[in-house]
Parts: sequence; C-alpha cells; structure tokens
Amino acid sequence: MEIADLPISTSHRAKLLAAGYSSLAALSAASPTRLARDLSIEIQEAEDILKVAVGANKSKGVDGLSTSSVIKGAQNAWDMLSDEQSRKHINTGSADLNNILGGGIHCKEVTEIGGVPGIGKTQLGIQLAINVQIPVEYGGLGGKAVYIDTEGSFMAERVYQIAEGCISDILEYFPYCHDKALSGQERLKPESFLADIYYFRICSYTEQIAVINYLEKFLQEHKDVRIVIIDSVTFHFRQDFDDMALRTRVLSGLSLKLMKLAKAYNLAVVLLNQVTTKFTEGSFQLTLALGDSWSHSCTNRLILYWNGNERYAYLDKSPSLPVASAPYAVTVKGVRDTVSSNNSKRVRFLGMLSGANWAPIFEH
Repeated sequence: MEIADLPISTSHRAKLLAAGYSSLAALSAASPTRLARDLSIEIQEAEDILKVAVGANKSKGVDGLSTSSVIKGAQNAWDMLSDEQSRKHINTGSADLNNILGGGIHCKEVTEIGGVPGIGKTQLGIQLAINVQIPVEYGGLGGKAVYIDTEGSFMAERVYQIAEGCISDILEYFPYCHDKALSGQERLKPESFLADIYYFRICSYTEQIAVINYLEKFLQEHKDVRIVIIDSVTFHFRQDFDDMALRTRVLSGLSLKLMKLAKAYNLAVVLLNQVTTKFTEGSFQLTLALGDSWSHSCTNRLILYWNGNERYAYLDKSPSLPVASAPYAVTVKGVRDTVSSNNSKRVRFLGMLSGANWAPIFEH
C-alpha cells in the first residue's frame, strides 16, 4: 500500500507527501511528536495517522510487500551479472558519448546529468525521449518516454525537429529496411514519436512529489515506457525549501522510489541537474546542486561542461565504468558527435547500438 492509498483525509495525505513521507516505512518510523511537527497538526491527529499506517504495515508489510515476497526476491551474483550483461541501452545520438557510457544510457539505472545553463541538458533529455522510441528492427528499444518538466524548457517544436533528425538518420543508414513493412513506415513519422512522449508539467515541489508517487500506477498501465526524464530534479527544491534537513529526507525518499521503479519496470531514469557555487580551497567554484549527499542518489553521474568552444561530457561516477570524457555537439538534428570526430571517422548513427569556460568540481 502507498501513502496515497491510506484511508485518511485528503489533506493529511497531501501533507504527508509534501513533508517527504513517500513510503509506509518512513511514516512508521516517525514519532507522533515529530509527525505532528512536520505536518503542523495536533498530536492526536498524528497518533491516528500512525495507527492507520501500522495497520497497513501489518496487513501488507512495509511498502506493500509481504515478508515472504521480499525473501523470494533474492538473487545470486551470477544472475545479477547475467542481467547486467544483457541490459539494454538508449542511444544518446553521439558515438563518443555512448562509448564513455558503455553503450548509452542504461536501463534499470538512475543517471544524473548536470551542467551549466545552455550546455545542452534539455537537448540531451529530449534526444533520449526520441531515441528510446527507435524501433527494434533498427537497433532501438521501441519504447515510450515520460518527460517531467519542472522548468518549462520542453518545447514541442524542438522535439519535432529532433524527431525529424532521428528519422533522417534511420533512413540514411537503413535505406531498404523501412520499405519492408507498412507498420515500420507509419512509425517513422515525427508525429508518431511525439505521440509516444507522455509529458507532465510541474509547477511546485508538492506536484513533483505527487507525480513521482503516481508514476508506479502510471507505469503499470503503460508497460512500454522505457525512460523517465525529470528536467530538472532540483528546480523547485532549490526555490521553495528553507529546511535543508527536510529537503534531504524528501529527496532521498524520491530517489529511492525512482531506483525501485527503474529496476521493477526495466527502464532508465534520467535526472537533469543544475549547478551551484561552492567555496573550496579559498575560491568559489561550480558544482552540481543539492550537495554531497545527493551525489549518492544516482547510479551514474555525467557532468556536461565547456572546454573552450566545445561541449564535453565527463563520466564522474559509475559502478562499472572508468572515469572518462568525450566531446559532443548540439546540432539542428539534436545531439551528435562533434565535427572533428566525424572528420576522423565515419560514425554509424545506429550501428553502435549493437555492440574551459568553467572548471567543474568532480566529486565522488
């Protein structure tokens, strides 16, 4: 059972979600005094809510799972390795970027992508929402995308343009395949790509919490979704939060939920992040927002930065890949390799699927 399903008043459910209580486990661990303070309610009301939560835990187990189902979910290390080796990737549009990521953005993992304004974070997010839809016969996943926009930077006209660029590359590198089936021809239209992006516009941190908590139900009804993009995960939490401890607890709960969704539904979660200043070694430098504790909330971390007039991506964190960097470009068609990379080698857009204006602080 989820917090949203508890048999309590609507106002109490909304206050719980806004205060960061995104699971029954978190709620059950709270004392009546603390809960009353976090929700700005009377102690008696807090005690009543906790009684309901305890009852839900007894009937269903923490987070809606019985003890036996948790035990049955155990895996051995060999199965885990086999799962990792067969894991699907989503093409970024750039061969160099794919190479440092081990083939692209990984399904079943949470990837954070951060950088300064104008570096191409939203462009890369849109590119991934398009590329996840590349049909299987052309080397893609044939999936759909969820795009959660907190800043209002998602532009449908640009999405259409990037979809046209993707289709153009497919037709260039697979000139005969698309003639074989009418269904394939129908899918290779910009309108079809745009229709398979589910868009949520978020205007406050409470809406963001509510949508993330709603995602599980949405994914149960849309099992072909293969990527969830949040652009950006930080915006409302930097604007509206004064209590840093509460913000950390809320964000930790959300990141845990997103990790569970990524694994349970075999999809990639991509969190776009902003930058902030940090005073270190006697000077102010740029680093990704939300502090050191947030850096542990994702599986992979990719930092985008300027190197002269060229855009670069730096893989700062990965459980299985070495630290590496690669140039990339944002073109009319979307994210692609730089001109210098294309001049040194001919890169197949889809063949890869088979097989300093500022100094960033790379923190681990």
